[in-house]
Amino acid sequence: MEEKKHSFLFGASKFISDLFNPLVSLCLFFVYTSIRLYSFEDALMHFLPLLLLIILPVVIWITWNVKTGRYTNMDVSNRVQRFSLYFFITASVLVYMVFKYIRNGQVDLVVLFILILLLTMQISNYYIKSSMHTAFNVFVAALYFATDLGWGMAWSGIAALVGLTRVIVGRHTSKEVFMGAGIAVVVSFLYLYCRIQFQS
Repeated sequence: MEEKKHSFLFGASKFISDLFNPLVSLCLFFVYTSIRLYSFEDALMHFLPLLLLIILPVVIWITWNVKTGRYTNMDVSNRVQRFSLYFFITASVLVYMVFKYIRNGQVDLVVLFILILLLTMQISNYYIKSSMHTAFNVFVAALYFATDLGWGMAWSGIAALVGLTRVIVGRHTSKEVFMGAGIAVVVSFLYLYCRIQFQS
């Protein structure tokens, strides 16, 4: 009986952890804001560059590296293997930012802070394997807080749940989860502060 309970807890934790990985959580936020702020055609034009320049290249990069044995799993939970992942994601984000700047003549504030979060996580990775899942879900909660308090509260709960599941499935220690959350809280406050300053 105890073994079945453990199996269910592990299975449920793995499902939640996989479902709310950083790419999916950010993708859901971008779809939400695209639909909320734009017409269907404009939403498509807003989301398509994100999909083609960041999301798809990162998914293809991770999948290819798992298939060729360079990465142990899709989570890229090995600290050493994460270095190349961070560099690739950073390059993809920079390409997107240059594209947006050339196209619109301005820097995308959300993506700029995604880049700052990535660089901070990359520096952290030299010392401790901070949880990317937790960090990005905390940041997504801040993104929702900027537009909708209810969604922000809901995503804060999701971020806490994701942090817990990362420990249960054995991908991170509690210390690594708290480190990821701590980094994201600082970056999130900076993002919210800058957003308020630009709007006033």
